[in-house]
Amino acid sequence: MSSEVSPPRSPVRPVEVDRTSPVPLYYQVATRLQELIEKGEIGVGSRIENEVDLAERLGVSRPTTRRAIQYLVERGMLVRKRGVGTQVVHPKVRRPVELSSLYDDLIAGDRAPRTEVLDLRVIPASDTIAAALEITPGTEVTWIERLRYAGDEPLALMHNAIPTDVLDVTREDLAERGLYELLRRAGHVPRIATQVIGARSATATEARTLAEKRGSSLLTMVRTAWDATGRALEYGSHVYRASRYSFEINLSAG
Repeated sequence: MSSEVSPPRSPVRPVEVDRTSPVPLYYQVATRLQELIEKGEIGVGSRIENEVDLAERLGVSRPTTRRAIQYLVERGMLVRKRGVGTQVVHPKVRRPVELSSLYDDLIAGDRAPRTEVLDLRVIPASDTIAAALEITPGTEVTWIERLRYAGDEPLALMHNAIPTDVLDVTREDLAERGLYELLRRAGHVPRIATQVIGARSATATEARTLAEKRGSSLLTMVRTAWDATGRALEYGSHVYRASRYSFEINLSAG
C-alpha cells in the first residue's frame, strides 16, 4: 500500500457570476478563483478538483470551467501535473499602475515585503539619470540598488537615483521602509510620474539574483517622479520576475 500523500483538495466554494454582464463567464470565474488564491483561501500546493465536480460546484458549464482553469494556467497561477491534476502554484503579485511604490503595494496586499540593500553610494549622474532628474550631468546623486522580496521569494531588482539634497538615507532606512515612504517622511511627496513598462530576457547576473533561469522573461519599468512643484524626486529602473509579477491597468471609455 502506497504511503504517498496526495496534495490537499482546494476548498473552492461556489462563486457568483452575472449572466447578464458583457464580461465572459469564464473570466468572471477565473477572476474569482484568482482572488481566492491571492488571499490564501486556496493555498499554494492545493489540488483543484476535476472539471466536472468544479463546474457543478461553481454553477457553470464544464467548457466555461475548463477555459477559466486554462486562463489561470497561462497566467502562471495553476499548473497541470500528470497523475496529480491541477495545482496552485505561487500566485503572481498584481500591481495596479498608479503612483505608489512596490513596498506600499506589497504591504497593501499582505505579501510580507522584505528588502536587501545591495548598494548605496553617491555617484556622478550619468547622461540618462541627469536628463530624467533635470540636472547637469556629473551632479552627485544617491544611487540605490535593492532586491525586494515578497515573502521568501525574490521579486524585483530595483535601481534608483535621487538628488542628494532630496533625501539623506541609510541602509537601515531602506531595509525597513519603502522609498516613497521615506520621501514622504522627508517632506517630498511624489505627485506625478512618467512610467515606461517593457520586457526583456534576464542576464546571467539578474537571473542568479532573482532565482530565475538565464534568459527568463523579465518585466521592466523605468519611472521618474516629481513633486507638486515640478521638481524631480527620483529616477528608477527596475526589473521584475514575469513568472511572479504583473501590472494591472484599468481602462475606461471617456
